Amino acid sequence: MKVSYSIPIGPVHPALKEPVMFEFEIEGERIVNVDFKVGHVHRGIEWIGMHRKNPLQILPIAERICGICNISHPFAFCIAVENAAKIDVPDRAQYIRTIIAELERIHSHILWAGVAAHEIGFDSVLYLTWRVREKVLDLLEYLTGNRITKAMFTIGGVRRDITKEQYPKIREALDFYKKSFEKLKHVFLDDKTVKLRSRDCGILTKEDALKLCAVGPTTRASGVKKDVRVDFPYAAYGDLDIDYITPDILTGEIRGDVYDRIIVRLLEVKQSVEIIEQCLDNMPDGEIMFEPKVAKLLALLKKASGDGVGRAEAPRGEVIHYVKMREQDTPYTWKVRAPTYNNLMPWIPMLKGEQIADIPIVAASTDPCLSCTNRVAIVKDGRKEIVTHEYLHKLSIEKTRRLIG
Repeated sequence: MKVSYSIPIGPVHPALKEPVMFEFEIEGERIVNVDFKVGHVHRGIEWIGMHRKNPLQILPIAERICGICNISHPFAFCIAVENAAKIDVPDRAQYIRTIIAELERIHSHILWAGVAAHEIGFDSVLYLTWRVREKVLDLLEYLTGNRITKAMFTIGGVRRDITKEQYPKIREALDFYKKSFEKLKHVFLDDKTVKLRSRDCGILTKEDALKLCAVGPTTRASGVKKDVRVDFPYAAYGDLDIDYITPDILTGEIRGDVYDRIIVRLLEVKQSVEIIEQCLDNMPDGEIMFEPKVAKLLALLKKASGDGVGRAEAPRGEVIHYVKMREQDTPYTWKVRAPTYNNLMPWIPMLKGEQIADIPIVAASTDPCLSCTNRVAIVKDGRKEIVTHEYLHKLSIEKTRRLIG
């Protein structure tokens, strides 16, 4: 008779970069069931944002939802506000936004590659990839003034221009990544250690990816062609030559495993370089802001009334920001859905059937960000309260009626 045991991992564990509580049921070394709990780092960001004086004051808050995707969140927030206020962003600003977003994708994917190497105990590759990543961070600092929180976006455009005098440094960095791509590809895809630990490990089938609404490289590695930049082009993406990245482009097959997720991210680094080159070659002239005078912009936003949805393809997948404007200083409602939220449930089929030693790399393969996923925790009289599905459904109906009314 097989005997199963329960193993808790987290919320604090050396293999976890952010707190999440896993509960595994195992038979021997094999995982037979998985459950997890999130909610350990709720920060109340949406509540804080709705108590700022105006949408411009929310931007720094949106930028800090995630340290790595700190362009994607203000990007989606700006689009949402611009849609609600019917603001047209100048073409030049759209191209600059695209360049900065793709630079962020390069740094995020290379950072992830280093973390993935660390999770399988290959720290020399971690050091290599993070050294390669320094080049894009230096370029972001050169263009925006900061390596991480760039404060580049504003409602109606961007706060800083990218001039022709800056092109040589940008192209130098792009050439560096063209040369580095082959080296990274060799280290990750040809090394026996990486292949043994990632091939046929943590498989997410195309059917499960669709059923569980996975997003980003996680779903594309399973063969699902889903990318906001292609499906619903925003900024300058509609003008550019861009297509879905799936692992069969390189290998001719799709398995939906950790190895395929490595392939997708490496190919997207190459794709981001090509997108930035297209933007530089086709950069239009013109203004970089819809309204450069802050007082005038705030007066316009105060008169805005309506709903706005902003969608952007973050490095981890689709991020959505929703705002409702009601002719007042600050948005009446601000709601964020981060891509990791969609990629949590796929953990279950990915981890079932795997060995205990595979838990870190399988969990890390979706590039989870728990800080930008966690949204609510209820504590009454010092005690946690369990909220049922029926009660949450009732609350959502009541909130929807308040928003409509």
